[in-house]
Amino acid sequence: MRDLKNKLTTGKNSTNIQSKKIKGFGYQVLGFGSGAGGTPNDIAYLVIAGGGGGAANIGGGGGAGGMITGTFEAVDTGADLTATIGAGGATVSDSATRGNPGVDTTLTGTPITNQTAVGGGGGGSGGGPATAGSGHDGGSGGGCRYNNSGGDGTADQGNDGGDGGDGTPNYGSTGGGGAGAASINSAPSTPKASPGGAGEASSITGGSVTYAGGGGGKGNNENMAGGSGGGGAGGPNGVAGTANLGGGGGGSIPGPSGAGGSGVIILSVPTATYSGTTTGSPTITTSGENTIIKFTGDGTYET
Repeated sequence: MRDLKNKLTTGKNSTNIQSKKIKGFGYQVLGFGSGAGGTPNDIAYLVIAGGGGGAANIGGGGGAGGMITGTFEAVDTGADLTATIGAGGATVSDSATRGNPGVDTTLTGTPITNQTAVGGGGGGSGGGPATAGSGHDGGSGGGCRYNNSGGDGTADQGNDGGDGGDGTPNYGSTGGGGAGAASINSAPSTPKASPGGAGEASSITGGSVTYAGGGGGKGNNENMAGGSGGGGAGGPNGVAGTANLGGGGGGSIPGPSGAGGSGVIILSVPTATYSGTTTGSPTITTSGENTIIKFTGDGTYET
């Protein structure tokens, strides 16, 4: 499992790196004498969407919320960054209803390139019409019941939910995908439940933390684990994905499914250029030479 460092210039979302664009903007304005000035600084970010909810009656596990990482380079004083945190998909009890998708998490502002992590896909239902048995697409796709397909994950944000087997001799559902790995497909003719896909680790806070694990599936006699990184396990009552990790919720029978875990945004700013201007009560810590700004609810940071 890849450990993502504070200052990311390649990998999961290398297209988000915009050093030329932002540097060009900042130095052009300052060159004309009309900018606010200030020392440029690099801002590393982690954006996690809400995880999808699992489904009931041997329903599939929810997919993890999408995960985006990167660095805005040479951001000048006065830039406004707005964090909007996505909720996890709500629990369901109706056997004919697919799990609820998670909600997108966004990091927006000027002059940065806006980032949108896609909410995790809900799990496919254990009952109802055949179309309800497939997992929702999402940041990571939701799992499914037997004879159906898992949802698709979003490129560079997550992975697919597992595909189901043919329903004989054992019934089971698959897990949702995680940021680090897809869930396991059910084997033909033996569609036992499968666990949620693994999440992915980031060290943006200074210590390695795994985020965005998929929710586990549920079989007649099997309670499958959620993926590392906050995925909820399948069970008689599905376990919820972990809040602020974007984990998918677990599938269930006979009780309600697990809800998805809410998302999070984390910024890492050089302490020497940290402005201290925030709204929304983020958690502020330090790690080495960086100040860490963690949003578990909506808020802003002005550089």
